[in-house]
Amino acid sequence: MAAGSQPVTRSLAALAAALVLAVTLGTLAAVAWRAEGFAGVGPAARDALWFTLWQAVVSASLSVILAVPVARALARRRFRGRGAVITLMGAPFILPTIVAVLGLVAVFGRSGVVNVALRALGLPEVSPYGAQGVILAHVFFNLPLAVRLVLQGWLSIPAERFRLAASLGMEAGAVQRALEWPMLRSVLPGAWLLIFALCLTSFAVALALGGGPGATTVELAIYQAFRFDYDLGAASVLGLVQFALAGVAAALAWGLARPAVFAGGLGGVVRRWDGGGWLRLQDATVIALAALFLLAPLLAVGLRGVAGLAEMPAAVWWAALRSILVALASAALCLALALPMALAARRGLWVQLVGVLPIAASPLVIGTGLFILSYRWVRPDEIALAVTALVNAVLALPFALAALVPAAREMRAGSGRLADSLGMSGWARMRLVTLPVLRRPIGFALGLAAALSMGDLGVIALFADGDTATLPLQLYRLMASYRIDQAAGAALLLLALSLALFWGFDRGGRANAGA
Repeated sequence: MAAGSQPVTRSLAALAAALVLAVTLGTLAAVAWRAEGFAGVGPAARDALWFTLWQAVVSASLSVILAVPVARALARRRFRGRGAVITLMGAPFILPTIVAVLGLVAVFGRSGVVNVALRALGLPEVSPYGAQGVILAHVFFNLPLAVRLVLQGWLSIPAERFRLAASLGMEAGAVQRALEWPMLRSVLPGAWLLIFALCLTSFAVALALGGGPGATTVELAIYQAFRFDYDLGAASVLGLVQFALAGVAAALAWGLARPAVFAGGLGGVVRRWDGGGWLRLQDATVIALAALFLLAPLLAVGLRGVAGLAEMPAAVWWAALRSILVALASAALCLALALPMALAARRGLWVQLVGVLPIAASPLVIGTGLFILSYRWVRPDEIALAVTALVNAVLALPFALAALVPAAREMRAGSGRLADSLGMSGWARMRLVTLPVLRRPIGFALGLAAALSMGDLGVIALFADGDTATLPLQLYRLMASYRIDQAAGAALLLLALSLALFWGFDRGGRANAGA
């Protein structure tokens, strides 16, 4: 029997897949059952649909367009701290959304440094609220992701191609036409669609910076229909529209996200001979501006949050404790789902199909479905934390599988065959072969799931009351009541806890593993 395909493993994987299908498609079916046609969709809902599509197109386009010069600069320059800059590009992925929103308000708000400088120059001020604020926040979150995707494409071009171009005396323009444009044509469509799909499901950004007739996303409209109007019909129809939009975008992104293939490389470090002179200054400027755009909001939160820590009410600390418990439960459940699915996937196709479903689903759609299924028997606030942990675990599953499936394949091709020849199975195989080999991706998956859960402000907003609020929800309430200093302290606490959970799990996975 092949490694990783033990009957117990397959049974556990089937149970995990069934749970994922129940949480995603089952809740969607509950939403569809409760919907009463499209009668509940009025002009406000249609405006929300139009704004969702419009802002997603603009946000994705700006993120990808701005990412190209940043990725090109990072690809053709070698400097001290380059690794730290590339690592910084991954930080917004685990950054709690509500913390970033507070940081953007601190920088671009009325008393922020940007408007202070504009007033000093006699120029009109900018506002971080409304449609422009939603787009600004989406670019902040997705520019680093776009840079990482495009940079990966640039680094996939073999060093031999650039060496040959240099030997032929090709200038920067000729190198762009011959080597870089073919790569960009293959990478940019998938990157754009992925970011477009992520922007479609925006909730926390729209809740904090948007709202109103001109800046309400479908996700926010679901929340408003459910929470304020208690219109389950409208929430259900909007939930179906949201799932369909995100599903189509995610499927297109999955189908188009193909890495650029350049045959003939030996895998050496890419050295560039083009881009000297003024292009060197251009690259340095681009990298500095990108780093400033990403760091300034975080620094603003840190500076203001230190002073606000001492002023935070006791409710914030209790909310922090609840968030930690939810994050730990969510991470453990996510691993319990992902590990058997990764081990049972021989070719990975069915795992990818089931695993991609949570990308199409939104927390509010799932939450709406769970509410429809449960509200007749139990009060929403009584299951708020359990539902939040469950939904966060399922939503983090695609990222956990992305880390575990490749490692599980390598294990089957290596030590798995030796374990098969020795007849190892059950707990002995898990303890002596599987866990030691998969320790690093397991630690990374746990850290990522815990950090994402810590910063979640989705389903908890539907179910929680005053006694079950998590830290992101408590932070949003402080912001909404204009207690900005206390909100900054809570944001700093949330940021520190999220990073600590990710670092702790990731570090634990790499300890004594040759990292």
